[in-house]
Amino acid sequence: MTQVTVTIPATSANLGPGFDCLGLALALHNRITFTATSAALSAGVAAPPPLTITVSGVDAHKVATDERNLVYQCARIIFDKVGQRPSPLHIHQENNIPVGSGLGSSSTAVLGGMIAANELVARPYTTAQILQFAAEKEGHSDNVAPALYGGLVLGVAHDAGLHIERFAMPDLRMVVVLPDFHLLTSQARAALPAQVSRHDAIFNAARTPLVIRALQTADYDLLGIAMQDRLHQPYRIPLIPGMAQALAAAQAAGAKGVALSGAGPSLIAFAPDGHEAIAAAVTAVFAEHGLASRVWILAVDNQGMRLGD
Repeated sequence: MTQVTVTIPATSANLGPGFDCLGLALALHNRITFTATSAALSAGVAAPPPLTITVSGVDAHKVATDERNLVYQCARIIFDKVGQRPSPLHIHQENNIPVGSGLGSSSTAVLGGMIAANELVARPYTTAQILQFAAEKEGHSDNVAPALYGGLVLGVAHDAGLHIERFAMPDLRMVVVLPDFHLLTSQARAALPAQVSRHDAIFNAARTPLVIRALQTADYDLLGIAMQDRLHQPYRIPLIPGMAQALAAAQAAGAKGVALSGAGPSLIAFAPDGHEAIAAAVTAVFAEHGLASRVWILAVDNQGMRLGD
């Protein structure tokens, strides 16, 4: 019997101006374990290999436990590339990251499936190649790259693949508030305009390096300027009841930099202290709009993906 366990952190993408290219790993993790009980078989076997999938933890009821499971689908990408599949295969997912939260739960599934599969078939692909496969599956690297490498990551796509810049982070604390509101990523992306003005493009281009600098140096006051955005948040905030007021409430309670986490519906707020007060102010606003909330006060994960228990 061969067993592989992969632990992968949550992520917060965009961080205001870094749309589709910037992401931060957070100290909240999903754990995925693959157990294979016999030798790998050829992909050409007529009958599919026996498969069992179990899920525990947060939002377990939202995760498919058959061949529609995203972890398994991404493992199949690797198995099919090398022409091998373990049989039988058992997958267990231990979830701590809510599904559809803007905290990178799908990226943990994509990476977890690919990395575990790669380990089971004797590691034919490098970490950089796995990242490329994962970014192609996700459509961009802003969640998968920080989940893989930890810290703050800037991903730049180019003709030859991906260029990754990783920045180790100081000991920051963030408040993450997730209102009980279902927002499809496809809906959030459909809300974006096909074109933006030159003025708005310059506005974001100036702030993306600034948010990196502010986070690297834990300059919370600078974050208040750096985390402003005109490319995606103005179009997505109205989709989430109370979000505009929640962002303002976080700032009034002491948060310096505040943004949607990914496409939402989570909010992420950076502050040197007073995190409980910020969380209380934001949850109160969502409650006024009829939404319950889940809250985390999180550190940065500078390690990223890790193998083993």
